[in-house]
Amino acid sequence: MDYEKFLSKAVCAMKPSGIRKYFDLAASMPDCISLGVGEPNFVTPRAGIDAAIKSMEDGITRYTSNNGWMPLRKNICKYLNLRYGLEYDPENEVIVTVGVSEAIMDVMQTIINPGDEILIAEPCFVSYAPSVIMAGGVPKVLNCRAEDNFIITPEELEKGITEKTKALFMCYPNNPTGAVMTKEELEAIAPIIIKHDILCLSDEVYSELTYGGLTHVSIASLPGMRERTFVFNGFSKGFAMTGWRIGYVCAPKEMMKQTMKVHQFAIMCAPTAGQYAANALLEDAFATDFAEVRKMVEEYDRKRKYLYKALLDMGLECFEPRGAFYMFPSVKSTGISGDEFSERLLMEKKVCIPAGIAFGQSGYDHIRISYAYAMDQIEKGAERMAEMVKELKANKK
Repeated sequence: MDYEKFLSKAVCAMKPSGIRKYFDLAASMPDCISLGVGEPNFVTPRAGIDAAIKSMEDGITRYTSNNGWMPLRKNICKYLNLRYGLEYDPENEVIVTVGVSEAIMDVMQTIINPGDEILIAEPCFVSYAPSVIMAGGVPKVLNCRAEDNFIITPEELEKGITEKTKALFMCYPNNPTGAVMTKEELEAIAPIIIKHDILCLSDEVYSELTYGGLTHVSIASLPGMRERTFVFNGFSKGFAMTGWRIGYVCAPKEMMKQTMKVHQFAIMCAPTAGQYAANALLEDAFATDFAEVRKMVEEYDRKRKYLYKALLDMGLECFEPRGAFYMFPSVKSTGISGDEFSERLLMEKKVCIPAGIAFGQSGYDHIRISYAYAMDQIEKGAERMAEMVKELKANKK
C-alpha cells in the first residue's frame, strides 16, 4: 500500500529529533553512561507528590477548566510577580498546558499565517523549528555566537528581521549553551522588537536555574514588551517535574483568547493530579523561600563548576554557562566535527552526549553535555571523554 500519498509532505520532510538517535543506541549498550538528557536527577519534592496522591484519593480525577485549575493559575501569577515582576490576570492571561512543548505548539498555531517567518535564536532546543513548520510558518535562523556569549546582539537581530518576520523566538537561560541574558542585554534588543512591531516568544523554563549571583530577567518585564510577548514557563526543570507535564503560557488576554481555542481542541486540559502537585510546590516555595529550589540549584552549581574545569583541563574551549544545566564545549581542536565526536564517544567509550548540530547549524563544532546527573556519573563520563580527546589530539599530530 502506498502510504506516502496519505501523509503530510511537511511532516515527512522534517528530520527526526537529532538527540533521540543517541538515546536509542545508548539504551541497548551495557555500561553506557548518558549525559545527554535535560532532566533533573532529583525526585519531585514531597509536597507535590503528597498533594497529587491526596487529590486522587479525594476523588479529584476529572477535568479541570480548560485553561487550568484556578488556584494554580492564581499561584502562577503570584509566582511570576514575586520572582520576575510580571503581572498577569489569572482569569484570562494564563493557560496551564501539557508542558512547555504544548504551549509552544499552541502559540505557533495561533499566530502563524502561511509564509510568516519566525526568527529563532540558535543554538536552541530541537522542537522550535518543527513547531513553526507544522503551523505553516518559515523558521529563520538568528545565529548566536560563542564570542558574544551566545546572546542575541542588537546588530544580528536587526539584520535578521525582514518584512515577513512575525516574531522573535528566544530561550534564556538557554538550552543548549547555558547562556543568560542580563537586563542590560535585553534592554538593548527590546527597542528593535518594538520598532519592527513583531512579537517575542520567550521560553523561560530554566528561569530558576542561574548561577554566580545572576538572576533571571524576563523580557516581558521591560517597558513596551509585555503587550507583545508570550512567556513560556513550567515546572519540569526548576521543580523537578519533567514526567508530570505541567507548563504554562502567559500573554495579553487578546492573544490568549485565540490561543485557548487551539488548547481546547487539542488537549482539553493539563493532567489534574499534576496541577495539584504543581500548586502545592508553589505554595511550599512561597512558605519556605524556595528552599527546595535553592537546594537543587546549589547542587547543579557544584556539578557545573566541576564539569567546566574538567573540560578546560581536557584542552577544550568551553563557554562558561551561567544558567540551565548544560555545557556546550567546542571539540574543533580534536580535528573532527561535533557529530563525529558524539558518535565515536558513544561507540568507543560508551558515553552518550548529543552533537551540537542537533541544536542548529551553529553547533557544528560543539557537543551538549547535561550536568543534571549524579556526580559519580558525571565524573566517569568526563574521564572517558578525556581519554577520547587525548587520543584524537595524539592522532591529529
